[in-house]
Amino acid sequence: MKLYAYLFLGILLLFSFCRGERFKDVSKAPISIKEGIVKGDTVDQLGNNIMVIYQDKKDNYWFGSWETGVYRYDGNTLIQFTTTHGLPNNRIDEIKEDQFGNIYFSSCHPHSRITKYDGIAFTSLSPIPSKDWELKNTDIWFRHAYRQEKVFRYDGKVLHELSLEKPPDLSNSFEIYSIYKDNTGNIWFGTNPVGVCRYNGRSFDWITEEDVTEFRDEGANGVRSITEDVNGDFWFNTEYRYHVQDSIIDGGSFYKRNKSIGGLDGKKESNLDEYLSSVRDDQNNLWFVTYRDGVWKFDGSHIEQFEVQVDSMNITLFSIYKDNHGDLWLGSHENGTFKFDGSKFEPFKAEL
Repeated sequence: MKLYAYLFLGILLLFSFCRGERFKDVSKAPISIKEGIVKGDTVDQLGNNIMVIYQDKKDNYWFGSWETGVYRYDGNTLIQFTTTHGLPNNRIDEIKEDQFGNIYFSSCHPHSRITKYDGIAFTSLSPIPSKDWELKNTDIWFRHAYRQEKVFRYDGKVLHELSLEKPPDLSNSFEIYSIYKDNTGNIWFGTNPVGVCRYNGRSFDWITEEDVTEFRDEGANGVRSITEDVNGDFWFNTEYRYHVQDSIIDGGSFYKRNKSIGGLDGKKESNLDEYLSSVRDDQNNLWFVTYRDGVWKFDGSHIEQFEVQVDSMNITLFSIYKDNHGDLWLGSHENGTFKFDGSKFEPFKAEL
């Protein structure tokens, strides 16, 4: 009988190693992990520090914090997962999902950690240095740690650690702040401070205009946000928009730069010509999130500000997200998350 038990244990361990590294010391893990199912902790509210929001295919909401792990809300119950339950880090920078419904959590600081959640347990993915640049619809892309010129591509089996080619005639070191898949399937990488790069499966095409690279400012914000408008133009959280096409235009460039709305407040000299996050809603309006100056909506001709305040004071914001139903959410540094009710952004409290 013992022989069968040992054989079963060996097969189980081999299966775990093949899938990735799960909770390292099972003897110190909570009961739920020892049983093979991570249940998390039922809580009655979100933490104050909610930076990223994601809604999965089953309509569960995931709220990622930089301090207290991640929360899952199914409309009835709020569950918190932390390092106690198998997360390698309580800081969450990205939340993504594959075609099978597995959820991935990326932490970029201080080291890169990518964790897969299959609905049962967390598995840490081990990156493999690679030069295998490909562009497949089912691949998932993640940012690397800060001060790295690298990204990750996960093809469902291997987590490829890839080095991004430097832009032509620029030797400056850089780091990757944002990753965006456009409407035609190309992948864009927003950097600080050398601009933005498009990978189309064949070549790496850079836009290194001064308004993007911001070499003039040592405190450059970097390309933290990439969005396409209804006309197919790209917005890289600067005062310009970019018309991009595959054929060469303007004597050797694959893009054309156009003046957009300038500063969000309409002033010629404005600090609001950069923003942290943006999204296009279901009515094709563009929404821009600033650090301390609220949210701005652009309908193609007019700009409108939505203040986000607590105790009559503007709060510090981080991100904006559109869910499966077209609703808009905000992530903040110190005040949880907010949801747009059609006229204003209200603090969100889970109905339990």
